[in-house]
Amino acid sequence: MSQNSMRLVWLYPDLLSTYGDQGNTLVVERRARQRGLDVARVDVRSDQQIPTSGDIYLIGGGEDRPQRLAAERLRRDGGLSRAVANGAIVFSVCAGYQILGHEFVNDLGERQEGLGLLDVISTRGEGARCVGDVLGDLDDRLGLPPLTGFENHQGVTHLGPTARPLARVRFGNGNGTGDGTEGAWNDTVFGTYMHGPVLARNPLIADLLIKLSLDVNALPPVDDRWYEALRNERIAAATQPA
Repeated sequence: MSQNSMRLVWLYPDLLSTYGDQGNTLVVERRARQRGLDVARVDVRSDQQIPTSGDIYLIGGGEDRPQRLAAERLRRDGGLSRAVANGAIVFSVCAGYQILGHEFVNDLGERQEGLGLLDVISTRGEGARCVGDVLGDLDDRLGLPPLTGFENHQGVTHLGPTARPLARVRFGNGNGTGDGTEGAWNDTVFGTYMHGPVLARNPLIADLLIKLSLDVNALPPVDDRWYEALRNERIAAATQPA
């Protein structure tokens, strides 16, 4: 990829875009264009082959049956795994996050094999569903401000030894394990339970994806007033006493 262009791939909008997670793709695309990048965006439906030449791949959340179908087709296609092996960046949310792990529990109550791109295993929680705003501190190595998002999941995700927690929650459930972790990441692959869409609430994570794809340490500044207003409003609403 040249320093002036970017190939952005939005995976399976027909199966995994239940909670507005397509907004993450819109945010990355807009922030790349604001930096003068020529963005080629490809929306890949589940009956289409996944291109392996993308720079950033995004995958969202969905219901249990579409998640099972998406996992089956992603494994059969193999394109996303090949792209990651070539250095591509992946950002996944909720059902998409679980699919990137080693296994999850599908709508049939069966353990289903994932892509193994993250060292995590997801099970079905037995307690109350995790719903509500979350605030957490992102991994120090990412050098980013606090994470804000909205969770809505029954899954519980356990991190293996090579997966780093994306964040540590101040309040909310995150991975649902009770250890305060939220999401996971390793090198160029990221997963989170946060909706929102999460990159609209956390635009600097979108910038991180762009920097990784360009292999640069910094990007030209842009006007973040509207993003900051949204962040401040959601954080204030979540932290104020009931």
